[in-house]
Amino acid sequence: MTFFKICGIKDLNNAIIATQSGAAFLGFVFVPGVRRNIPIDQAETLISDYKKDILSGSPSLVGLFANQTVEDVNEIVSRCELDYVQLCGDEDLDYWSDIKARIIKQIKVPTNLNDNELIDLLNLSLDKTVKSGAIPLLDRFEEGKLGGTGKVFDWNILKGISEKYDFMLAGGLTADNVSEAIRIAAPWAVDVSSGVERNGDKDESLIVKFAQSVNDINK
Repeated sequence: MTFFKICGIKDLNNAIIATQSGAAFLGFVFVPGVRRNIPIDQAETLISDYKKDILSGSPSLVGLFANQTVEDVNEIVSRCELDYVQLCGDEDLDYWSDIKARIIKQIKVPTNLNDNELIDLLNLSLDKTVKSGAIPLLDRFEEGKLGGTGKVFDWNILKGISEKYDFMLAGGLTADNVSEAIRIAAPWAVDVSSGVERNGDKDESLIVKFAQSVNDINK
């Protein structure tokens, strides 16, 4: 079974729609200066209201951060009652151990290596991440980008990796291609943000459509 995460939530109704559609994770972006950033006060209110409406079976709440201080991250974890922290920057293992939540660590997949080099690099990164107790999230590398890129990479390089590691897959996923991604890469979970947006905003119908694609392949 493959779980799914709806990332970049900024609206209560979208959080509820994602939950009703079967999302296992809801993502909130706390990286300053990026388009999907949600101010902490707004996030705190949204999550509080959300928890009043969703009484049981709610997804895990994930906060996205990049190269921010441990103190700032842990304050947001506490105020928003986050279950996971997703690290999208250059944070090292010592940093991870000071975070007061479970860790999802983004691994950026380069596109300028041959397949053998890339597979070796991914196996090293995945092994290090998993042994450190974090969940790896694979996303395409894009120069100058923190967090998601909204672009796919060659999923064929991941064949067989799921037999050794549980990982999350991100990057350019949509309702139209997520079934293929799951068939090829067999990830533990998939992560979508831009793929459920229309004109830069989350779209309820696209959230439902993406969820249906994942749920159908899980049957």
